[in-house]
Amino acid sequence: VVTRDDVEESLKAVWQYAKDKEQLLELHSQIEETEQSLSVKQGERDYWLEYKNVGSKTQASKIMSLEKDIKEVKDDFHRATEYYKNALKTVKAENDRLVEKHETLSKEQAPKNAVKYLDTTTLKEIEENEWLKEEIKTYQKKVSDLKASIQLLEEENISLVTKLTDGRLQNLRV
Repeated sequence: VVTRDDVEESLKAVWQYAKDKEQLLELHSQIEETEQSLSVKQGERDYWLEYKNVGSKTQASKIMSLEKDIKEVKDDFHRATEYYKNALKTVKAENDRLVEKHETLSKEQAPKNAVKYLDTTTLKEIEENEWLKEEIKTYQKKVSDLKASIQLLEEENISLVTKLTDGRLQNLRV
């Protein structure tokens, strides 16, 4: 004979068994998730250990190589900057020289261009002015020649007077 208490107890045991089985399945799934998480973390750890042992050295050499490249690029940049500064100075000097040359040529050409637009009486006056300038130059040359000959004559007169006075002094001594 089975009593109600026995049935209840049996049902409780079945429910407890089902609960325990459910908890066991849940624990198994948690264990699997933990193992998967552990394997992922293990893989990450292995990766970083590999990086620490091998990869970091290659990265360090790459960094050093890149730093060397940066230094070379900076040096090239400085050399190029100096070259372009010097080239700019040269070009500026050449431009200044050409501008000055053009300016002097323009100054020389300006009177000639201005003369083209003058009337005939003004042109005649300019020609007479040029002729007078030439005459002044010839007269100034003659004046300088005459001054030079006067100076020579004065020096000759001084030497003759000196000889004459020396001669009289000697006659007085005798």
